[in-house]
Amino acid sequence: MPYVRLTRRSLHTPVLIAAALRLALADAPAAAQAAGSRGTRPPTVAGAAAFMARAESVLNDLAVKAERADWVANTYITFDTEELTAQAQEAYGVATRDLATQARRYERLPLPPDLKRKFLLLKLSLPAPPPPDAREAAELTRLTSSMQADYGKGTYCRNPQDCLQITDIERIMASSRDPAELAAAWRGWHRISVGMRDRYARFVTLANAGARGLGFADVGVMWRAGYDMPADAFVREVDRLWDQLKPLYLQLHAYVRARLAEKYGPGVVPPNGMIPAHLLGNLWAQEWGNVYDIVAPPAVPPSVDVTALLLAHGVDARGMIRYGERFYTSLGFDSLPATFWERSMITKPRDRDVVCHASAWDIDGQDDLRVKMCMLVTGEDFVTIHHELGHNFYQRAYKAQPYLFQNGANDGFHEAIGDAIALSVTPEYLQRIGLLDSLPSAASDTAMLLRIALAKIAFLPFALAVDRWRWGVFAGDVTPDHYNAAWWDLKHRYQGVAEPVARSERDFDPAAKYHVAANVPYIRYFLARILQFQFHRSWCRAAGWTGPLYRCSVYGNAAAGRQLARMLAAGQSKPWQEILSDATGERQMDATAMVDYFHPLVAWLERQNQGKPVGW
Repeated sequence: MPYVRLTRRSLHTPVLIAAALRLALADAPAAAQAAGSRGTRPPTVAGAAAFMARAESVLNDLAVKAERADWVANTYITFDTEELTAQAQEAYGVATRDLATQARRYERLPLPPDLKRKFLLLKLSLPAPPPPDAREAAELTRLTSSMQADYGKGTYCRNPQDCLQITDIERIMASSRDPAELAAAWRGWHRISVGMRDRYARFVTLANAGARGLGFADVGVMWRAGYDMPADAFVREVDRLWDQLKPLYLQLHAYVRARLAEKYGPGVVPPNGMIPAHLLGNLWAQEWGNVYDIVAPPAVPPSVDVTALLLAHGVDARGMIRYGERFYTSLGFDSLPATFWERSMITKPRDRDVVCHASAWDIDGQDDLRVKMCMLVTGEDFVTIHHELGHNFYQRAYKAQPYLFQNGANDGFHEAIGDAIALSVTPEYLQRIGLLDSLPSAASDTAMLLRIALAKIAFLPFALAVDRWRWGVFAGDVTPDHYNAAWWDLKHRYQGVAEPVARSERDFDPAAKYHVAANVPYIRYFLARILQFQFHRSWCRAAGWTGPLYRCSVYGNAAAGRQLARMLAAGQSKPWQEILSDATGERQMDATAMVDYFHPLVAWLERQNQGKPVGW
């Protein structure tokens, strides 16, 4: 699945940030100086506004330099770039922590709503706030950068002369149908994280100390506070959404399990138990589209093979991006800047280690937009680039907002936009852009919906398990001596997937997932799965579409484009409920759009599962 950098608030050069902060506070009005010096003057609204203006200016100026450093660290992994990014993370984290701590002076003032919101967002802007102690703050950033670098350099060596990087391993997981080879590849990749275990435990201790310094019980509570509702209410909201969608997952799980049991035999896949994780076509069993050939509906016409269409038309990686760009310009957005094509990393370099996970970058908060991918000419990457460009067009749409409002309405929005656009990559769309000669018959709809479900529905419980695990870790409910057991307990409970080989506490399987090693919150992807269908339904209604939701494409529709542009331009300037209501007329996240989209498939799955066990 695609990954993204959501914000420029990340890394900064130590000397520059210290100097800039000194200069900012020295030049600020007396009320702003009081924020840094803890002077005797009582806080005022005017002082709060002056403080925030200076804070945003400092952070924005330094962010440009920071993102350039981080870009190099991701696209040229060396000892030096790892050290430089660790120093930059430390400096920016400490500065943001200090500003957030100073800002608490103004918390009790009756601030205007937009200013009050900025103070909250400043406090929430670090996924791992550094602790008050300077040495511990430095240690935290070194731990974070070292785990991310270890992940980026990870390999699985079948022998000393045959070492595979993650793209090679993912190719094996996607294409091999030999359970032994799949288990070996799965085990080989999961060895990369064994050495991160102690570092991660220490990281949790330090990050929690930073969160407590900002007034939060732990990092998990701090993350959940970023959704414009109390942290406990957010947990209940996530549970409510999962309850709406769990029946879809249970039917899909039962069908896939039965087909895999037919393929591999009941001795490998228990007909009424959990599915071995290595047989689902993905290193983390998070998306199952790569086993479509095994689970494809019998006697049903196949869906469109986008990979074959791209190859037949001689489309290369840059050409795939051009198709994605034209989708957005068809909705009324401007073309990508020339620098996008000059500065993006589109394919994997042959001469160095890089972080291949697809991501969208906003270097300067204006027009220096980029993607970082190791693209292949596949249908999967064709959809991915439509997704990643969604981040870029979102980033440019809110560039007129103040620095602290330059983000998605919530982090689920940022992920959902591009995925919602990708839902419009329908056969009708492929025909309109000249890749498909004639539309498939309606009889192929089941195959098309199953393909999409293997990505969208299969992913839901995985996303829940990742952050449920971390919330427990940060809260202290999951201790280091039970890290791995707790991870697999959640995967059993939510996903119904089992470990391919015996695991123990000598292993540290969570950090074999990038987002854990790099400390990227994950519940955003669960929310994005729900919001994207909600957005898609709203845009299709604006476009006047009356047919099945899964056949709607808003390509070229001005009304849908205007609705989208309005939502993107708002950034994070208001609570997401207000932005959602303004754009769609709905104030609550609603999974019924996803249920509606897949309704024909679920009915078909229920028929296929008659007389077979559902659940595990």
